[in-house]
Amino acid sequence: MKCTHLLPLLCLPIICVTVSAQSNEANKTAPAKSVVANIKPAADPEVERLRLARRTQAQSLLMSLATDAGAFSDSRLRARTQSRIADVLWEDETDRARSLFRKAWDAAEIADAEARQKLQDDIREQRARSGGGGYAVTTPPDLRKEVLGLAVKHDTALAEEFLARLQEKGRAKENPINPDDTDPASTQRVDAAKELLSSGDQARALELGNPLLSTISQQAIEFLSSLREKNAALADQRYASLLNLAAANPQSDLNTIALLSSYIFSPHGYVYSIGSGALTNPRMSGAKSPPDVTPALRLAFFRLAAEVLTRPVPPEQELNVLFTYQAIRNYLPLFEQFATPELTAGLRTQLAALTAIVPESLRSQDESRREEATPQQRTQSMEQSVLDRIDRARTSAERDQGYLQLAIFRAASGDPKALDYVDKIDDSELRQSLRAYVDASMAWAAIEKKDAERALEIVRTGELTHLQKAWTMTGAARLFMSPKSGKPDRERALQLLDDAATEARRLGASDPDRPRAFLAIANALLAIDPPRGWDSMNDAVRAANSAPDFTGEDGELTFRIISKGSRSMHQHSIPDFDLAGVFQRLANADFDRAVELARVFEREAPRAHAVMAIALTVLNEKKK
Repeated sequence: MKCTHLLPLLCLPIICVTVSAQSNEANKTAPAKSVVANIKPAADPEVERLRLARRTQAQSLLMSLATDAGAFSDSRLRARTQSRIADVLWEDETDRARSLFRKAWDAAEIADAEARQKLQDDIREQRARSGGGGYAVTTPPDLRKEVLGLAVKHDTALAEEFLARLQEKGRAKENPINPDDTDPASTQRVDAAKELLSSGDQARALELGNPLLSTISQQAIEFLSSLREKNAALADQRYASLLNLAAANPQSDLNTIALLSSYIFSPHGYVYSIGSGALTNPRMSGAKSPPDVTPALRLAFFRLAAEVLTRPVPPEQELNVLFTYQAIRNYLPLFEQFATPELTAGLRTQLAALTAIVPESLRSQDESRREEATPQQRTQSMEQSVLDRIDRARTSAERDQGYLQLAIFRAASGDPKALDYVDKIDDSELRQSLRAYVDASMAWAAIEKKDAERALEIVRTGELTHLQKAWTMTGAARLFMSPKSGKPDRERALQLLDDAATEARRLGASDPDRPRAFLAIANALLAIDPPRGWDSMNDAVRAANSAPDFTGEDGELTFRIISKGSRSMHQHSIPDFDLAGVFQRLANADFDRAVELARVFEREAPRAHAVMAIALTVLNEKKK
């Protein structure tokens, strides 16, 4: 074998000499092509020197920031800074990075506890103001989730250490928004495992996700549904093990079937338990399309489902009777399509027995609900139901609540009919606050639909805040510069950004929304007119120095309506309100100038986020 490979190599010099001789002869009539032209030129030494110098400077910035972070008074800022620096340092300084991750977790525990307390205080305050009614609050960031997501990429053992600490903290009052989330450690585990799957690290994802598969839970099914998108055979194998686990457990019930059905029929779509049963619909809206599982795996599910659904239900257990009846009604079409005739016949027999027990009124409600086959029919039915309730209302307050509900529903899709319902409200204070909510909702919908003219019309006629106007005009300017708009209109886009800057200046000097507005404008200008983008960044820095509550992260556009009978809130994350993205662009354009600009920030939070964005932009070039 070795001789076979060596023979061509021994012949190669002879061939080369012959070709060279022929080329020299040809030179008498035509110049030969230069072999140097096919050689990739060496990197410019000066460019390479500048690149290395910039990396050295970025590392120095990051090391200095890591030292400063330990003294930050803001625990949220401390957690984020230390964990992100640890993520970058891991390959070169693993021990130091691991220490920074642990410090970041300590800070995250403090930050999350403070955030939960503030959230509970906000809920109590809003309930008190609304007379014991609803509330609409902004969900704080989960700092432990952020730290865990970075740590697990490097060290599964360290991630397990953090999850164990999370479990030790107890389950009570972890989540004021969703008190049913009694297992935050499992929720964190599945989120981290899904992040690893998304990044392509299947081995580490399995290592982290395997403990979830010892029980049947929403977290376990969610992990398997995500795993199936990367490795269908392995996910189906693990799912089959869960089916066997459920079949061997006499406590398996409707909730068990509802969870297991999600994997087969509605990945990432779930229903919540009600009492001792579950009102299930395996074809629920919002879930992904059913996966193409093998007939054998699907049949194994149907055997388990049939065993649970056909168990005798004592007539005196009215809730169980109703839940089982509704579950069978939901699953029967799937049995008829995929299961064996024997299993389907057993389900029909059980349905007939339960139909004789379930009250006629409940059967009628269930049947009328099923007749609404399309989303449009359901929408019309819901709207007519509210209008009927308004007709029967005995007080203006009851009518107002009905019109409020219809206005919120229409505004979500940007439907101008929402304003007609707003005008019908008698309570002037409620009408005014609802008008502001509806206008903000429709402006958002217009930008999402890429309808710049409609968005600008709402700016002119609607009740928008200065930040909402600035954001909407900035979004419209981007749309006018988009290639999809036909011929980009640079002049109009620049005029809109000038108008947005005027709105930004109308915000109070200490309002944290003022620097956010200027940042959104700067992000747009850097793509259209870079020199003016730098000027807008100077405005943003000055505004940040005058706004004590501006941190440079977690920028959001939020609008809400709260009344005694209802509540609604839109909470949209806006990256253009934050410092990270814009300083990455600035660092790529002019590293030294970006560093000088970051140093102008007077407060530790925005300065830290700006410096970190600059340093990571340079240091992550190696990974790319």
